[in-house]
Amino acid sequence: MVRRLCRLAGITAVVVAGTGCGWAQSGADASLIGTLNDMIKAHHGKVAMYARQLNSSHEIAIDADQPVQTASVIKLAILYNAMVDVREGKASWDEKLTLKPGDPVNGSGVLHFFDTPLTISLKDVLTMMVIVSDNTATNMAIDRFGVDAVNARTESLGLKNTHLYKKVMKPATGPMPADQPKFGLGKTTAREMAELMEQIGECHLRRATPGTTGLEGWAPMDDKDKAVCDVALGMLKNQFYRETIPRYIEAVDTTEEGPAIASKTGSLNAVRNDVAIVSGKSGPMVISIFTYDNEDHGWTVDNAAEVLIARLAKAIVSAWSPDGLDAKTLVPGLGLPGGR
Repeated sequence: MVRRLCRLAGITAVVVAGTGCGWAQSGADASLIGTLNDMIKAHHGKVAMYARQLNSSHEIAIDADQPVQTASVIKLAILYNAMVDVREGKASWDEKLTLKPGDPVNGSGVLHFFDTPLTISLKDVLTMMVIVSDNTATNMAIDRFGVDAVNARTESLGLKNTHLYKKVMKPATGPMPADQPKFGLGKTTAREMAELMEQIGECHLRRATPGTTGLEGWAPMDDKDKAVCDVALGMLKNQFYRETIPRYIEAVDTTEEGPAIASKTGSLNAVRNDVAIVSGKSGPMVISIFTYDNEDHGWTVDNAAEVLIARLAKAIVSAWSPDGLDAKTLVPGLGLPGGR
């Protein structure tokens, strides 16, 4: 479908070709863009975001191609690389990894509190990396797969600005790109990380024609693909940190109803990020929001950037899926036609 870019108050929005750039033709979209713009202008910090409903023409981009610090959101790239390796038989969820003395690092997670040596499965390592953003588990996964392999995987998708630089809370080693000191652990854009999350949700693990690259040309999901994606989505759906995108839109007890949001957060003192698949009754949405240069460096649940992300997500979901969420459709493939 052909789209054209229109500018409004500093926001780039994508409009389906044929509707023109006259926002009055779509009252709901005009209202949403005005609401998002007002929220962002009032925030003491910067915002880059991208959102798209995967079964409709709804799509909004705000500085979506601006390179930003990933913080822990880059762990999605590690997870996706592991998923493909498991599907190809190069790795197994059950294989054992050993945490050795001297390996644990501080920060988020719990593994650094455990006695070493400690042997756990790859699945458990990745689960800890995702649901509590465990830094020690992340480094174990990086040791297993390698920084270069993770970056090669994202490059094969055509994601030119998504890059994992190093292990967490460890100094960079070897030759580093000139921008590594600026971005730290990893770099991405809001649009590219949304695309990566979409590949996970739609269960794109195999090419229809081996060796092709980019975001298209996927083989239809089979049972082996689905089994791998079930595991990964299970991790993302059980994300422990739910103060950002899920904050105002998750209105049920997910322990009973099941989560309708699969997400990965990332935080630094002046950075708050969240990327999520939100399963709406009107169709699945990918929401990717990065905030940086934030004045509020606090680590409470009322951090201004966290509240802003939650409000932005609430506005998008209310506009695009006014009847709410549907956890039953947050499954591999997201109920969409395969082989994009």
